[in-house]
Amino acid sequence: MNRIWHFDALRGLMLVLMTLTHLPTRLTAPFSQPFGYVSAAEGFVLLSAYMAGWVYGGRGLRQGPEAMRRALVRRSLKVYLCHMALIVFAFTVVALIAQATRQEAATGLLSFYFEAPLTAWIGAVLMIYMPPLLDILPLYVLFLLLSPLVLAGAARAGWTAVLAASGLCWLAAQWGLGSWLYQQLVVMFGGTIGVQHTGSFSIWAWQLLWVVGLWLGVGTAMRQGEDRKPFSPAVVALAVLVASVFLVWRYVAGPSPLAPGNMWNLLFDKWRLGPLRLLNLTAIVVVVMHFGPGLVQGLRQPVYFTKLGQASLQVFCAHLVAILAILAIWGGEDVDRSPLTDVILVVFTLAALYAVAAITVRARGRKKVGTVKVSEMAVQQQRPAHPC
Repeated sequence: MNRIWHFDALRGLMLVLMTLTHLPTRLTAPFSQPFGYVSAAEGFVLLSAYMAGWVYGGRGLRQGPEAMRRALVRRSLKVYLCHMALIVFAFTVVALIAQATRQEAATGLLSFYFEAPLTAWIGAVLMIYMPPLLDILPLYVLFLLLSPLVLAGAARAGWTAVLAASGLCWLAAQWGLGSWLYQQLVVMFGGTIGVQHTGSFSIWAWQLLWVVGLWLGVGTAMRQGEDRKPFSPAVVALAVLVASVFLVWRYVAGPSPLAPGNMWNLLFDKWRLGPLRLLNLTAIVVVVMHFGPGLVQGLRQPVYFTKLGQASLQVFCAHLVAILAILAIWGGEDVDRSPLTDVILVVFTLAALYAVAAITVRARGRKKVGTVKVSEMAVQQQRPAHPC
């Protein structure tokens, strides 16, 4: 499948937004939810699932389910190894620097590791212990591994049944299903890793985004280039209205939709993907799907964002390396820094991410050229000699 630049650019934009959100600067709050009560994380997971459904679902249609399963397992292993590399970096380099500088932003992030290092190592390898910032890739690994089961279930029972089951899991997550199940497992098998150290994201809630993304991606693969059925004018108008209301609300009320401590804020909860947050995301997706294709036709390819999107996994890992190092050396948002320092941190980090992306894309291109040359040589050797 040929790369489509606007998908890469969209992923690159989300990577930049996540970087600006995680960097401890004055830009954290403005860029954490710039389009309403939705962050870049939701969009990144949904788009990743869409691409997985399109690429691997398409492979399943062409080569069969076994080829699709092997490809998904290989991808999940690659993501897992990237996650473990980040864990090693955090538990060694970052931990040592944080202990020397006594920066609470970093020592607090690794608090359980400092309390029980051996348990933390074992828990991290098993993807049970997930410190803040290091809990996104394990989500991706798990969803990739479960994707063959989801796609097989959809092939047997249909997508309606799969989406309904996923929706029920999301609904149960709103009432604390994930925490309750984990506590039951701890009671049954023992364990000293508290639920607060198992990652911020509710797997039972966020799986809905992944399943919906797979569904959309597989649908694209099955259409084989044909245009999808357009949304009705009423649906588009409603989506624009809903997205606009949430956007205005976001910039009038601020990052928190209601007063701090108000229980109704749970409807916008990020970690459990609250109902109103999901509604906001759905409206934005409909707007992007409807207006996006027409808008990109008149745009020049944004090289910076496209390059980042082409190496999204490597850039994501690099942004975490940069964030962890900055937290350990310079501290978090509570540290009083000059605006110039913030600008330097942002510019340096974004430039470093582009360098990582450029190196990755260039290396990938060289590997592809080498593979093509080897294949051509093999074909030539198999050809019969020309008779004299």
